[in-house]
Amino acid sequence: MKSKNINLLLVSFLLVWGSSFAQTANKDSLAKRHEEMMAIIMTQPKVPIKTIGILVYDGYNTLDAMGPYHTLAEIMGTKTFFIAKQKGMIKNQRGLQMKVDTSFTEVKNLDILVIPGGAVETFMQTKDTATLNWIKQIDKTTTYTTSVCTGAWILGATGLLQGKTATTNWYRAEEMLNSYGAKFKQERWVRDGKYWTSAGVTAGIDMSLAIIDELMGKKYTEGVMLDLEYNPKPPYNAGTPESSEKIVADMMKEMYDMALFPLIQKQIKK
Repeated sequence: MKSKNINLLLVSFLLVWGSSFAQTANKDSLAKRHEEMMAIIMTQPKVPIKTIGILVYDGYNTLDAMGPYHTLAEIMGTKTFFIAKQKGMIKNQRGLQMKVDTSFTEVKNLDILVIPGGAVETFMQTKDTATLNWIKQIDKTTTYTTSVCTGAWILGATGLLQGKTATTNWYRAEEMLNSYGAKFKQERWVRDGKYWTSAGVTAGIDMSLAIIDELMGKKYTEGVMLDLEYNPKPPYNAGTPESSEKIVADMMKEMYDMALFPLIQKQIKK
C-alpha cells in the first residue's frame, strides 16, 4: 500500500513537472518566434538607404512612378518622395493632378533615384537640359539610379547608360537604347552596376522588389510582397510582343508609331 502511494506521488510529480516544462518550453518557443519576427522587421539594408526620390513631370505614366513609390517606401527608415523641376501641380499622362512639394533646387543628393516613363512628354524630357543635368548631378551620390519603362530614354539621354546593358518598354526598345549607346536586353528588369532599368509600366514593381531583395534579403522581400498581396494572375499569357497575338502587337506598335515615330526618327538619325 505504501509502495502504491509512493508511485502515485511520483506520477503526480512527473505530471506537474512535465506540464511546467511544457509551459516553459512553449514560452521559450514563442519568445524565439517573436525574436525571429522582429529580426525580419528590423532588417537593416546592406548599405544605408535614407532617401528615395521619384522624378515626375507633366505626362509621366502613373504606375511607372506609383508602383516603385509604394513598393520602395516599404524599406523601413527611408524617406520616399516625389520631385519635379518646380514645385506645384504635376499632371500624369491622363491629366490627373498631383501636388509636388519638392523641386530640383532642393535636392542635391539621393540614395535611390527613380525615373518613370510616359509617351511624347517623356521624349521631350530627353531634350530638357535642366532635367538631364539634375539627373547627372544626383547620380554622383546615388547607390542606385533606376528607370521604369520609357524612363530609360531619359536616363539614356544623360549619357549614363553609355556602354551599359539595360531594358525599357518594348516599343522600339533596341533602337532607342542603341541610340544612347546602351545594349538592350529583353528582360523584366536589368541591373548593370548601380543602374537598374525595367521594362514597361508594371515591371517597375518587379524591379523595386528586386532592389529590396538585394538590400534586405528574402524574408523581408516576402513580407513586402505579402503586404502588397503581390501574386499576379492575369487572364491571358500576354503582355509582351512575343506572347500577344500578332495582330494585337502590330496594332499597338502602329498606335505608338503615330505619336512617337516621327520624333524617334530624328533621334535615331542623330
